[in-house]
Amino acid sequence: MCTAISFKTASHYFGRNLDLEKSYGERVVITPRKFPLVLRNSSPVLSHYAMIGMATVEDCFPLYYEATNEKGLSMAGLSFPDNAHYFPLSQGKENIAVFEFIPWILGKCESVAEAAQLIANANLTETDFSEKLPSSPLHWLISDSEKSITVECMKGGMKICENPFGILTNNPPFEYHCMNINNYMSLSPQLAKNNLTAETALHNYSLGMGALGLPGDYSSASRFVKAVFVKENSVCGIDENESVNQFFRILDSVAMPRGCVLTKSGELEYTRYSCCCNTDTGVYYYKTYSDTAVTAVEMRSANLDGNELIQNPLISC
Repeated sequence: MCTAISFKTASHYFGRNLDLEKSYGERVVITPRKFPLVLRNSSPVLSHYAMIGMATVEDCFPLYYEATNEKGLSMAGLSFPDNAHYFPLSQGKENIAVFEFIPWILGKCESVAEAAQLIANANLTETDFSEKLPSSPLHWLISDSEKSITVECMKGGMKICENPFGILTNNPPFEYHCMNINNYMSLSPQLAKNNLTAETALHNYSLGMGALGLPGDYSSASRFVKAVFVKENSVCGIDENESVNQFFRILDSVAMPRGCVLTKSGELEYTRYSCCCNTDTGVYYYKTYSDTAVTAVEMRSANLDGNELIQNPLISC
């Protein structure tokens, strides 16, 4: 369960809440241009765009949850159980394992348009990273400063949809979220209007009544609606501090406190970290559940022409 957001003021920002029941040793990882991306079923990518994001590193490979490359293109994977479907190897297609998808796209593409073109010839394979780390059922939000798309690989094949909201959560498929948002078109930050009856005077007894009906539960459909509402009505200045602070406020509105959501096995799922990357400057901000102070990691302060991963451990989350 997660929420990803694309947001623009004077700069463009991209980030997400990661909602999980356990940690996988995630850390902020910078992949420099000459780190070899050795792919399981396709040719290795020996030179590519540098990128920064949150990842688990296993066997020297960055398993990115989300990342932004040096050209400002961003991508996040979000849980998509019961709907995600991956395929056997296909001749004539670019066979990419799910765990390779984010670095493969961000390593090669500068924009959403380039990413969509590359994905059109991709075959997401059922290749597991290892016995310990099987393929995760995911769908993806890909954004640049101008537009966003949602990518879903289901039994019917790969689906690429324009995402005018710049928001993605989890199940059901994105098509459902686009339909469901119509149920909330009357929401407003203004005082409520009496459209119910002309014969009886009705009054606002509180501020905020124009948004009565805004969902507040932690389901993916509700988080999608609430994130759209908060983002669309967000007001902030254009400087870096105000923009980053506002981005985290939007994420906070759909964050999961520990104890409010249980998995089927009874484990606690909660927002382990929230992140926000200024895609123009390559500065990656994050905070964890146990430490809400925002930490910044600057991609461009690293040696981006290197060939080794640069790993920044997190404060415990």
